[in-house]
This record gives sequence, structure tokens and C-alpha cells, in this order.
Amino acid sequence: MSLLVVGTIAFDGIETPAGKVVDEVGGSATYFALSASRFADVRLCGVVGDDFPVPHLAKLFDGRKVDLGGVETVKGGKTFRWKGRYEGDMNSAQTLETQLNVLASFQPKLPSEFRRTPFVFLANTAPAVQLDVLTQVQEGGSKPFVVCDTMNFWIDTQKDALLQVLRRVDGLVLNDGEARQLTGERNLIKAGTKVLELGPKVVIIKKGEHGAFLFSTYLFHALPAYPVSEVVDPTGAGDSFAGGVMGYLARTGRVSVGTLKRGLVHGTVAASFTVADFGTRALAAATREDMDLRVQEFLHFVS
Repeated sequence: MSLLVVGTIAFDGIETPAGKVVDEVGGSATYFALSASRFADVRLCGVVGDDFPVPHLAKLFDGRKVDLGGVETVKGGKTFRWKGRYEGDMNSAQTLETQLNVLASFQPKLPSEFRRTPFVFLANTAPAVQLDVLTQVQEGGSKPFVVCDTMNFWIDTQKDALLQVLRRVDGLVLNDGEARQLTGERNLIKAGTKVLELGPKVVIIKKGEHGAFLFSTYLFHALPAYPVSEVVDPTGAGDSFAGGVMGYLARTGRVSVGTLKRGLVHGTVAASFTVADFGTRALAAATREDMDLRVQEFLHFVS
């Protein structure tokens, strides 16, 4: 089955103990699509300026089934840019600069076929944008499986709108700090349970190098991270993780206890490739065979 992602396409500037890069192709939708397209056909919706030629994006997704029909190019506009620095254990980034540019006025316009996609991921964007997309995909009585992402900035500044989103989606992906911030609970088990009370039926809490928790009305499940000997750049690892989870669900066409657990494994493996090099480089280079082999290694490791 097909999978829709709505999120950012960006130019990133990244500093880590391993080095520094500028104008690296990034963005939440970019990482997500690279990961998810290993499993399912992906429909991508985002916005760029005319400093980011769409053929450049098509080259990045060469060999993958990624439909760029929802990517809007704003003439005379500049693409969203982010600069960040990682230090120490690199579990979080220090934001050095954010230029919203064309993202500041982004209003997604989904092509008609995109609105009938059975699996939908609302990547990290403003809650108002997520609500707009929800209205478009739920028109005409369609009932896709929808999962969203968020961040501390939206919890701080637009919590009421975010709570509206949570009442209308099936799942939420967020990190441990965001879960604590959203619920006021320090204990992650309590935080995950409390997020379920806000509306989502499935909640995934990412813990970086310590793995992830899965909460639902049916189960609680924990999974460690894939053991990586060297982390070069953690940018996009969370989006790649979400892409692996949702891509696997879309490939099976089912949401169940089994597919959610298996999806967590594939998401963890996708993230392990992402951190091995700057930006999207390692994830883009990883083949389906590479991922399948690492999945088997990981399953052996956790068993």
C-alpha cells in the first residue's frame, strides 16, 4: 500500500565531533521518505524555494518509488534552512540558526490521489498545518491510519492546537524529553500512558541510543537501539526511524500488535544507517538487502 508524508525539505548545516558540513540536503520528509521507500510507495508533500531544484530531489530518490507530485516550488523563495551542533553524547542538537523561508507560509495542497492514501505520516510541522492535512485526507469518508510527530517548540507555543491534532490521529511519535514536557510526568511509563489518554491509540517514545518504547491500548513494548560502533551525525535519525515503522506497516497493509513490533525493528535499523554518516548519505546508500541483513542481525541480538 502507499504512504503519504507531509513535512520539511531543507538545507542543513551540521557540526559534530566528526566534522562539519554545509548545505546538506535534509528535512523531516526527506529522511522519512528515504527510509519508508525501502518498503512501500511513498507520496511526498513539502515546499522548497527555487534554490532547490526538484530534479535534485529526484536524483536523491533515484531507484525508489517516491512520488514528488506534492512538492511545491515557490518562485523567488528560499528553502528552509537549519544549522545545528552536536557535542558530547550527541543525544540532542544545539540549534545555531533557523531560517523558515518558504516554510513560514506553507499551506499543503494535496493532489486528489494523495488524499486517498491509506497510511499517512504528519512529520514535524506546525499543528495548524497538520490539522489542514488531516482535513484533506479525511474528506470523502476515507479513514487512513495517521501518525504524527511533534517537537518541544510546538508543545511550548501551540499546545492547544497540538492537542486538537492528537484527538484526531491514530498515533504519535516523540522523544523522551517531549513526552515528559507534554504530560508533566518524569517517569516515561507514566508519560506514555498519559499520552494515550490524549487521543492516540499508539504512542512511540524515542530514547535515542537507548532505544524506544511502544505504548498502545493493547500492549507495552520496549526495544533497544541497534548497537552502532560510531555515530557520525544523528540528524534525521528520528525521522528515519518513523519512516521504517510506517513503511513496514504500509507494506503489510495491517496495523496489529505483530506489525507494530516488527515495524519498530525496521525503524531502529533505518536509524542505525542514518547516524553512520553526515546527512542522508548513509541512508541513501543503504540497499534493501543491507537493511534486511541488519534486521536479521538485530533480531538475533535482541533474542
